[in-house]
Amino acid sequence: MSLTPIAEVAGLDAVAIRRDVLGGARPVVLRGLVADWPAVARARESDRSLATYLAGFDNGNPVDAVMTPPQEAGELFYNAALDGFNFLRNRVPLSQVIEQVLRYASFERPPAVAAQSAKIRDCVPGFAADNPLALLPASVEPRIWLGSAITTPTHIDEWRNLACVVAGRRRFTVFAPEQVANLYVGPLDFAPTGAPMSLVRLGKPDLERYPRFRQALAAAQVAELEAGDALYLPPLWWHHVASLGRFNVLVNYWWGATMTGGVHSSALDSLLHCILALRDLDPATRESWRSLFDHYAFRAGDEVCAHIPPARRGLLDPASAAATEQLRAHLVRALDNARR
Repeated sequence: MSLTPIAEVAGLDAVAIRRDVLGGARPVVLRGLVADWPAVARARESDRSLATYLAGFDNGNPVDAVMTPPQEAGELFYNAALDGFNFLRNRVPLSQVIEQVLRYASFERPPAVAAQSAKIRDCVPGFAADNPLALLPASVEPRIWLGSAITTPTHIDEWRNLACVVAGRRRFTVFAPEQVANLYVGPLDFAPTGAPMSLVRLGKPDLERYPRFRQALAAAQVAELEAGDALYLPPLWWHHVASLGRFNVLVNYWWGATMTGGVHSSALDSLLHCILALRDLDPATRESWRSLFDHYAFRAGDEVCAHIPPARRGLLDPASAAATEQLRAHLVRALDNARR
């Protein structure tokens, strides 16, 4: 099936990108966004040149790494019984992962190895200063993903994401949030990526077992990124990521509703709490709660409390930092009481 290409832009200045792309609700490919990075220049020279460049920044701190056996063809997934995963985890310095990637490149049927979501300041601290992205504030910290040809299954992240390809090629296949029912998502609390993940293998979908996935494919979008390209991905867009080169490096940036770098408050936690609190209610009561959620959670903050004097808005005041902290404290107490 031929999938719809993800929309692309090129040549926009930083103001236009922030206004028209990074605040948007649709994924966008930004061709050549980081083409002037020294790391991209070294990648274009050779894998070994980039490896030497990265090793020069490595401070020896361990990073999270994964390895799959050759028969898995680099795809991270569950095991057959769905009670474990098809890969091993380890913590090693980034340079050790690089050495493995380069060594396995000469194998006919290599295992796959990758370092995933490592904070750059923790493992290669000089890299960010040498490869800056003025588009985002310094509070939005970059992370590095490095490995051989490896595939991350269809999953979601809660935050806005700007993914910049430094070396190799990456194919992103994305699905809008409303496709969730067609993706056959696995356990919310047990997933190879740590985030909710589809049980359908994109490369070889079992359409008899997962028939609604046909609808997801019909709505999917795809893009293949080269070194220097970037992809903006809004929150909760499902994405399947295939690293296609022998040596692949990506740097990504996550941030929340505003570009403050904060990605600590998890809406997924609130979803899990809602499941716990609402799933056993009768249908009519659940519908009543839907009305309250629609009013208080999904409408603009001022709309739900404009009729209340400002001094008495309490937990509903969207402009008050004190109210936000008061709300957090209230939830902590409520959850603690629920356990007793």
